[in-house]
Amino acid sequence: MLKPPSLKIGIEEEYLIVDQESLDLVAKPDPEFMATCHKLSDGRTTNEYLQCQIEVGTRPHHLIRDAGRELADLRLLTRNTAEEYGYGIIASSTHPFATRREQSYTPKERYKILHRELGLSASRMLICGMHTHLEVEDEDLRIDLMNQAAYFLPHLLALSCSSPYWEGEDTSLASYRLAVFDALPRTGLPDNLNSFATFRRLVDQLVRSGSLEDGSKIWWDIRPSVKFPTIEQRITDVCSLLKDAVAITATFQAIVAYLYRLRTLNQRWRRYPPTLINENRWRAQRYGTDEPLIDHGKTMLVPFKDLLAELVELIREDAAGLGTEAELDRVKSISSRGNSTKRQRQRFAQAVAEGADKQEALREVARMLADDFLSECE
Repeated sequence: MLKPPSLKIGIEEEYLIVDQESLDLVAKPDPEFMATCHKLSDGRTTNEYLQCQIEVGTRPHHLIRDAGRELADLRLLTRNTAEEYGYGIIASSTHPFATRREQSYTPKERYKILHRELGLSASRMLICGMHTHLEVEDEDLRIDLMNQAAYFLPHLLALSCSSPYWEGEDTSLASYRLAVFDALPRTGLPDNLNSFATFRRLVDQLVRSGSLEDGSKIWWDIRPSVKFPTIEQRITDVCSLLKDAVAITATFQAIVAYLYRLRTLNQRWRRYPPTLINENRWRAQRYGTDEPLIDHGKTMLVPFKDLLAELVELIREDAAGLGTEAELDRVKSISSRGNSTKRQRQRFAQAVAEGADKQEALREVARMLADDFLSECE
């Protein structure tokens, strides 16, 4: 008999380091800042590709409230340490007005290789994301649940969008981060895999051919982690508000729990061609929560709010078992009030209406993001 997966949660977030006064990115932070964060967090903070970025990662937790509490502690630690150096921290997948040409990549061997191999695509990586690990101990079950969960990735993306601006311009996309990231190889939806052995053979062939060093350079929207016995969800933008991040993580956990419950009933979620899921991926990237996604079962566009309400009811039993019903209510509120992208555009419009020019209005957006960072961490 197949043992139920533990579904322990780990959350990784990437942040941008800004100057407290100008709110522009700090291209080369004091090395002592990173060293202090790393020490105070017991290694739970690390450098990212660009020096203006910092990544945090929680330990594994059975309960979402414990993961959320640790994530709040990491946000507090990072922000409090930053203030000692005259920095601020924002959780947004792009910066409202900073330019990539002024940034420097972190001088680590892995990043040197990326810089050399990816060319201009790497230099555009001024983007941040949120990755969620969900522990599924059985390798083949991990692949099976990953395959089915891919259907719901556009829904998670729409809730998380936080990257409407790029170098001071409104891109008209809710998640411009994804447009930047898709320029890299081995991104997007995963291959339809039959087993963990199939995944292992795929990775081994690429490694033997000399195309990549290991499976960590397969950057799919969802993948089997090569470091941990987890499904790693990677499609989401980083959330400006802590409780939004926790709610989206809890939704992903409940979706996978639901898919496992279906399996125990000898049922499964239908697997759709990647082209159909990609259509929703694009719609979520372009519009966030503001426009419909396709209900592929009904073959029709459905308002996102209605589609999310259906999803919440579908997984509510599983969320109740996990103790995350409150988080499901939170994601429903995101679909009503809008994600970070919508809030950023609203703040920009408000600043312009109050007499700010474009640059001043973008700075107000950055100020809002800096204020958001700790607003729900106490």
